[in-house]
Amino acid sequence: MKKIIFCALFASCAAALPDQPTARIEFSAPETYPEGIAYDSISNTYFVSSARLGSIGKVTPAGAYTALISDPAFKSSYGLKVHPDGKRLFACIGDANYSKFTSPETRKKLARLIGIDKMTGRKTDDIDLSGLVPGKHFPNDLTFDSRQNAYITDSFANVIYKVTPDGKASVFADSPLFKTEGIGLNGIVYHPAGYLLSVSSGTGAVYKIDLADPRKVSKVATEQFFINGDGLLLNGEWKLLVVQNGGSDKIYELMSDDNWSSAKLSASTLAADRFTYPSTVTKAGDKFWVMNAKFSELTNSTSVPSQKFAIQHARLMPLPK
Repeated sequence: MKKIIFCALFASCAAALPDQPTARIEFSAPETYPEGIAYDSISNTYFVSSARLGSIGKVTPAGAYTALISDPAFKSSYGLKVHPDGKRLFACIGDANYSKFTSPETRKKLARLIGIDKMTGRKTDDIDLSGLVPGKHFPNDLTFDSRQNAYITDSFANVIYKVTPDGKASVFADSPLFKTEGIGLNGIVYHPAGYLLSVSSGTGAVYKIDLADPRKVSKVATEQFFINGDGLLLNGEWKLLVVQNGGSDKIYELMSDDNWSSAKLSASTLAADRFTYPSTVTKAGDKFWVMNAKFSELTNSTSVPSQKFAIQHARLMPLPK
């Protein structure tokens, strides 16, 4: 009898798990390989970057792609955020790895924060970050605080830059905890309680950085590390979405009840969703949407460049407690 009951419960649970991928917004943007994504509720569009071409485009919910700005001097564009003023889009610009327009003068040296009028595509801001610290540079992601200061991660220098509303740039946080080989600090979010949260692709750790004193850096205690962690999204004050690629290709939800001293896994996407190198995540209405960057193709010399890409719904399934 116990065996029959167990089998029935197992079959019921298996049937309840979805076996098909989630909804996708497919769009044609040949060879762009978008990495960053930012939803704009005013225009009901998704802004997407391009690691390959440096261009920045916008995608409608129906899947129509149009270029907002195309400038080969951008080399590669990565993280995107709509400015708190609602009028501008800001982008991390560099030449870290996959640019079609790479050059010896800019390769692993270029680091700029670009502001763009999101209606016209006109460049409104251009802040050079490359001279703030020596060595290699990879501006990767950004966030804004309540005072409209921008914070930018550099995945090669492993520091966090700060850019004030009037365009003054400085090194905000530089901790020994950040140091790692390869790609380090990546996704970053602002928490209204007065700190930043950032994930390192190299160490797999999530860090908490005090805004009042950026020397106060701590690791958020988690049940696992997120090697190849990429984009972050704060959902409310106590839930954090972490995008992980490099083979895992899943999105996790962390939940904290102690002001992000520690966090526990509370939900994740399923293998059945079949993300293709997910990179960053944005929220539209009550749903989360993830950019499938397809970067695995860029490391395969035999791959034919993709013509189409997809923004995919992240269906988070609660994990057993």
